[in-house]
Amino acid sequence: MAPMTDDKVKRRLTTVLCADVYGYSRLMEADETGTLETLRRYRTAIARLVERHDGRIVNTWGDAVIAEFASVVEAVQCAVEIQQEIASQASNAPQASPMQFRIGINLGDVMVDGSDIYGDGVNIASRLQELAEPGGVVISSSVYDQVHNKLSVGFDCLGQRPMKNIAPLTSYRLTLGGQTAVPGSFPIEASAERSRAPRMDDRREPSSAPNVVSDWLAKLPRPLAAALTVSAFLILINLFTGSKIWFHWPVAAILFGVVLRMALGHRPESDSRTER
Repeated sequence: MAPMTDDKVKRRLTTVLCADVYGYSRLMEADETGTLETLRRYRTAIARLVERHDGRIVNTWGDAVIAEFASVVEAVQCAVEIQQEIASQASNAPQASPMQFRIGINLGDVMVDGSDIYGDGVNIASRLQELAEPGGVVISSSVYDQVHNKLSVGFDCLGQRPMKNIAPLTSYRLTLGGQTAVPGSFPIEASAERSRAPRMDDRREPSSAPNVVSDWLAKLPRPLAAALTVSAFLILINLFTGSKIWFHWPVAAILFGVVLRMALGHRPESDSRTER
C-alpha cells in the first residue's frame, strides 16, 4: 500500500517585509548599467540587515525584495536600518537621481510552499509598500498593535486606504517629531538616540540685544529692575523731547528710594532665624 501524502496547505503567522525601488523604470531608462549596479549593492546591504535581525529573504522579483521575520519588532527595526543604510550610501556617492526604496510591513497568515510564501499576508505587505513615500515605511494595523509602544519612532495613522484587490485596512506611516520619517531620521533604540538628540533648550536662537537686557534685568532685585526700567524710560523721553533738566530729580529720587529700601528691608537670614 502506497504511503499517504498530506496535501494540506501549510500555513503560519509571520511578519512580511516588502520593499521595492521607487521609479525603477525611470532609473533604468536613464542609466541601465548604473542602476543595476546600485540595485545589486543595495540588495547585498538589505540581505545583510535582514540576516542581522533574524529574518530571511524569501524572494527578489525584479526590483522588489520580500523578507519574513519571526519577530514584528525586528522586522520594523530592520526596515528602519535599511532606509538608513541606503540613505548613507547615497550620500557618499551622490547621483542625479538617487535610488530610494519604499517599504511595507504586514503581520498576517501566509501559505507556505517550500521556501516561498503566498497569500493575503504577502499581498497586503506589497500594497502597503505602494502607499509608502520614497525612503519611507508603512505598516499595517496588526504590526502597529505589536510595536507602537516598543519603538521610539512615531506613527501617523493613514486611515483606511483603498488598495488594489485588497479590502481597505488601517495603515500607519512611521514618523518622527510630527514629520514623515525619511532616511537618516529613524531612531532605532530610544535610550541611545534620545541621549544623542539635542534638547529643545540647546536649540534656542541666538540672543538678541533686547533679550540680553531682559535677561540681565531678570537677575536683579525686582525693585531695582523696576527703577532702572522707569529711569531708562524717562531718559528716552528726555532725549526725544529735547529737555535736559526735568528728568534728573525723578530719576535720582527713584534710585535713592530703591537703594534705601534694599538697605533697610533685606536683612540677613541668620537674624530672622534667631528671632524664631
